[in-house]
Amino acid sequence: MYQRIKTSLFSLKENKLFELLVVSVIIISALQIGAKTFELPDTAMSATEMLDVFITVFFLFEISVRFIAEEKKRAFFTKGWNVFDTLVVVISLIPINDAEMALLARLVRIFRVLRMISVVPELRILINSLLRALPQLGYVVLLMFIIFYIYAAIGSFMFAHINPTLWSDIAISMLTLFRVMTFEDWTDIMYETMAVYKMSWIYYLTFIFFTTFAFLNMVIGIVVNVMEDEHKAAKGKTEPTMNELQDELREIKALLKERK
Repeated sequence: MYQRIKTSLFSLKENKLFELLVVSVIIISALQIGAKTFELPDTAMSATEMLDVFITVFFLFEISVRFIAEEKKRAFFTKGWNVFDTLVVVISLIPINDAEMALLARLVRIFRVLRMISVVPELRILINSLLRALPQLGYVVLLMFIIFYIYAAIGSFMFAHINPTLWSDIAISMLTLFRVMTFEDWTDIMYETMAVYKMSWIYYLTFIFFTTFAFLNMVIGIVVNVMEDEHKAAKGKTEPTMNELQDELREIKALLKERK
């Protein structure tokens, strides 16, 4: 009996229509959270509350289906996205009447939108790529911080008397350089210092070259390489390798020999 239910739930979990339904409910959940930020009439508020109950019950059903359909129950909680989904669903079930805790409950419900990532495989590949790229990105960020620190020190020493609001100390200078890196009215800052130091444009152009052009392209390159590896790994899991096919052929030959 249990095995029959398990097989049925596994078929339901793998069903594309069920996956589409889960994605649709997540989108409805996101829209419902956004609707609560507006001033709504009492009838609409009661409708959103009923919708919230339905969404919570549906997510509980969906996570139960995935858990029961799992062949190895312990392996279910070894996957980070399963743990995240379970925590969101469990916390959503806790009845909270206190005002401060009710705010926390609403914030937790906002995180239900992130379940879109755990449901859509392509989004999981993107997040896994970013997480795998973090160690390599750390060295790029460290090098970028060193460049920021050097240029901020130079800018503070040279331009503090021109505009103390932008260059008074090294911390404020780093914020100003971040503004320069993002091209937010950076020419106004440059022309202000060029009125005193005509060659100060070299300072800004070299900084932009090192940060915006060089380091950001390095970051993009690292993420793209890791993403390609993730796509290959995901493709390798779905497509059998030559060794796996050979093992299956040997098993089939062995079974045919036993029957003879």
